Amino acid sequence: MLRRTMAEFDVKAGLQHVLKRIDEVLLQRPKEVQAARPLLVAVSKTKPAEAVIEAYEDGQRDFGENYVQELEEKSRHPDILAKCPDIRWHFIGHMQSNKINKILSVPNLHMIQTVDSEKLATKLDAAWSKRQPTPEEPLQVLIQINTSGEDVKSGIEAKDAPALYQYIKSNLKHLNLMGIMTIGAFGFDYASGPNPDFVSLMQVHRSICEAYSLAPDSVLVSMGMSHDFDKAIEMGSTVVRVGSSIFGHRAAKALGGERSRDVIGMRCGH
Repeated sequence: MLRRTMAEFDVKAGLQHVLKRIDEVLLQRPKEVQAARPLLVAVSKTKPAEAVIEAYEDGQRDFGENYVQELEEKSRHPDILAKCPDIRWHFIGHMQSNKINKILSVPNLHMIQTVDSEKLATKLDAAWSKRQPTPEEPLQVLIQINTSGEDVKSGIEAKDAPALYQYIKSNLKHLNLMGIMTIGAFGFDYASGPNPDFVSLMQVHRSICEAYSLAPDSVLVSMGMSHDFDKAIEMGSTVVRVGSSIFGHRAAKALGGERSRDVIGMRCGH
């Protein structure tokens, strides 16, 4: 029997608030923005299994994790395995080559959103091709783009993203490249205008669609977190990664190893 530990935050109320806000923004989004309704990825990092189950029971299916160890542990939690059979896990943290096999073994892995080099993509393709029983089913991935140019963030430069897109599409048959993503700089003041990270990612999206004659809604755009997912949707985001607005504030904690490498993810908060 699960013991409730989320009394300090109503997960279902948080989830419904975010879904309602998405609906409101879609009604206001400019008609020239050709984009599908965004997929909501609930970012459950540092939160207990009870919180995931609570959101799942209210209809949420897509969940994101930043840390390999936490994704491994949470995806194999007996209560999640028993109560969330259709859960879809998204890995949204820094992708290290030596962690590939651990990530690919995660139950109900749905997508890796942080592929940022030909080398990493090639290794993922090779590793996924060896998996059983259905290696013919490609692994869904996104290209991570460092739109802010910050050294502490992973991601390929925007100018190099179309070439990586072409490389994956042409050479790596075990990967299903679904689109692009960015984290972006934290704390942008929208009083000064549109977020330049969102502008940059949408420019990459446009260049990819034009270069390969693709419909805009066929290439996913993952951008926007708790503090700015509404602004991202207005500009054309089709995947938003929302954590604290659903699960509540994350307490600060000591960082080391894998978590210290992803400190920027904690700052951004999703």
